Order: sequence, then C-alpha cells, then structure tokens
Amino acid sequence: MTTLSEYITDLDEGLAKIILAVSGTTDTIFASLPHRRGAAGTENIYGEEQKALDVWTNDILCEAFKATGVVKAIVSEELGEPWINPEGGKYTVSIDPLDGSSNIESNNLFGTIVGVHSQDELLVPAEKLDVAFYNLYGPITTLVLASNKGVTEFVKHRTGSTDYHVGKENIRIPEKGKLMGLGGAPYKWTDGVNKFADYLKDEAKLKVRYGGAFVGDINQILYYGGCFMYPELVDKPQGKLRLVIECGPMSYIIEKAGGASSNGRESILALKPGEVDERSPVYVGNKDLIAKLEEILKL
Repeated sequence: MTTLSEYITDLDEGLAKIILAVSGTTDTIFASLPHRRGAAGTENIYGEEQKALDVWTNDILCEAFKATGVVKAIVSEELGEPWINPEGGKYTVSIDPLDGSSNIESNNLFGTIVGVHSQDELLVPAEKLDVAFYNLYGPITTLVLASNKGVTEFVKHRTGSTDYHVGKENIRIPEKGKLMGLGGAPYKWTDGVNKFADYLKDEAKLKVRYGGAFVGDINQILYYGGCFMYPELVDKPQGKLRLVIECGPMSYIIEKAGGASSNGRESILALKPGEVDERSPVYVGNKDLIAKLEEILKL
C-alpha cells in the first residue's frame, strides 16, 4: 500500500516536511494518552482550563514544526501569541493541537487540526491555504489530508510500519446526507437556527449524532454526509469555534471533498480573519443543506 511519505512526494518539499512533522509525532502522543488526562492547572489565552495533554501536545508539535526549517510562524490555541521565526521561513502553520480536549477524561474522540499557507500575511482566508489536515485519535488513528490532489485518508498501522498508509483516496461527501451534529445549547439558538434544525429533522430527516469534538464531528460528515453546525447563539453571536485554527481548515477539507461551508451568509473560506482568536458560526456539510441554511437565515 502507498504510504503517506510516498503519497506526498509530489507536493512542495516544505509542505511535505510539515505533514511528516505531525505524522511523526503520532506514536509519541498516542503512547502518552493514558497518563496525561489530568488538568495542567493553567489557562489558555481564552480563559479555558488547559489539560495536561493539551499543553504537552502543543509543545511536541511546535518543536516538530520548528525543526523542519520551513515554518515562519505558528498560530496555536495554546500559545499566548503567535510564534514568529526570527530566521524567517516560507509557511505559516495554524494548529489546534488537541481539538476535543473536553473528551479526554471520558475517553471519547479528539484529534489535531492543521492549516498551512505560504502567504505573506499571518492571517489569511482559508481559501488561500496550501493544505489542511487533521489527525483523529479514534478506534483507528487516521490522518485526513486535503491538498491539490483532493482529500485522502491515511491509516496509522501500529505493527510493522511507522508510517501511515492510504486508506481512502479522492474522498467525496455522499450526495445524500445521513447525519446532523448540532452544537451549542439549544435553548440559546436563535429563531433562524431553530428553524434550520427543524428542517434537518423534519424534512431532511437526518439522524442526530454529536460527539463534542469538532474533528470527530466533521469526520463523520465527511464519510456519511449531512450537516454539522456550531451556530450563533443569543449570548454568543459569533459562536464558539475559532476561524483560524478550527473553522477555516476543516471547512477547506469539506469543500475540497465536494461539500460546502458557511457562517450563515457566505463560505467560511472567504472570511478574512482580523484577529488570531476571532470566532465564527460554522455550518458544514452537503451543498443543498448549506444552501437551505442560508435561505432560512435570510428570511
């Protein structure tokens, strides 16, 4: 089977180094999961409690990126401010080192989200990403990569190889969606969001499946189709998820697979971030469902 190392040989060498920097940390991170489930006793820049594994994973990944010699900046949920390479470099990397960290204690899904771009600016619309990918720590550890070659899943083999191998190539979101993942407290949804949720339930007839980790919830939409949303809330009109490190890269992956994304008005990929910690409502899934969302929210 084709390995990840072999698959990315025709990408830019710097991009390949960044992808392999993440995949090369998998065994180290996986081996540390059982004994790094407690709180670190510190908070990140958003005032959220950092788990010991969050902090440690961020350090491991940042050091791996720095060692490539091609990264000029790192934007991370767990850094107080972006790391800027004084020696320069070609690529800016955004990471959510441990998306779904609230699932650590209960041993549910979590993973890592990465976006990479080579623009001069630190913050750019996700449509300008060179690649985006995520690691998912589930029953099977996978790496799903979106590039100019399409969307490909790689599976981590734990015996006989230290590399990932191609699991599925040219992944396309199914034409008929099956699932909906609805984030946020329903009693805080706006009237428009409630109408859209009713549409998904009563007319689209989707099944509810929500895991509380963005990376896992998007992964199931990629494979089964449907819609995931973490919408605007009455007390949080910008929602919860961060545009640069979460919404942008994952929307890039979904759109590369033939789906769509929206903040309720336009594609997430078109949004120009103004701040590192900028948040956005996010809806991703089948094109027809996202079109219906925007229609309902305009009413």
